[in-house]
Amino acid sequence: MSFVEYGDTIKDGDTAIVFLGHESMFPVKVQHGTVTQTKYGVIRHSTDLIGKKYGSKVTCSKGGWVFILHPTPELWTMNLPHRTQILYSTDISIITMMLELKPGSIVCESGTGSGSLSHALIRTVAPTGHLYTVEFHQQRAEKAREEFREHGVEHLVTVTNQDVCKNGFGVSNIADAVFLDIPSPWEAIGHAKSALKAEGGRICSFSPCIEQVQRTCLAMEEYGFTEINTLEILLRVYNVRTVSLQIPDLGKAAEDNSSTGFDSSNPSHQGSPCANLQQGTVQFKSGVPLREVVGHTGYLTFATKS
Repeated sequence: MSFVEYGDTIKDGDTAIVFLGHESMFPVKVQHGTVTQTKYGVIRHSTDLIGKKYGSKVTCSKGGWVFILHPTPELWTMNLPHRTQILYSTDISIITMMLELKPGSIVCESGTGSGSLSHALIRTVAPTGHLYTVEFHQQRAEKAREEFREHGVEHLVTVTNQDVCKNGFGVSNIADAVFLDIPSPWEAIGHAKSALKAEGGRICSFSPCIEQVQRTCLAMEEYGFTEINTLEILLRVYNVRTVSLQIPDLGKAAEDNSSTGFDSSNPSHQGSPCANLQQGTVQFKSGVPLREVVGHTGYLTFATKS
């Protein structure tokens, strides 16, 4: 199993996604002799998972069933264990596009955090690219190495435990893109410039506060970056539902009834259009925004090395 290569069957040691519904899923490490408890009953890894195809419908001990899905960066973002605040697909999609990433690209990242963006970057630059990711916190760096190894992508990523603001990324003049998600990104702009290739490399900085963005933009100008621009990506989800509304009485139908001698109480007139206008309701599909949505995640500042 690998997050960048699809495997057909579930094997011992794989990470799989147990799908109970769109709002209910979780990752599980498949191990021989292990069981996983769900609200539908027990899943026995040896008999219910190992050797089965990904996407299979698995019946649990209580008679309910789940789907077992192959892991992807998108599914991992929704289900990973949170060691830090993470980036979600809304921001990740624009980051990979605006940094102009493709298979073979070299990317530097700081900090690694929970690895949400890291998995998406690895999938994008595979099979010949590489990710150099720097994490200040030692335990988080070690956990990230362990996850990359379990997910079969360790050959595509190098995890370094150091302070990027003081020691940089450990590489020079090779990166096609740099991504910063740290409290003081302006202190790492010089190291980012050193890591980027001679000309045309792209940089992105993620910050939740506009004051951080201002200082970062000033540092980018100081180091000669061009095409500096800041984006805020907002996701607005609509809830589509069926709505029933009574047709309003605008008066015209009543006037027509009186002038033509129409009797709505007469059973023979019950199916007429006028009767429907007077007494009926209409159903239609309506889309309304959710009452509670994430209004702000952070600001994305992009620039180009001149």
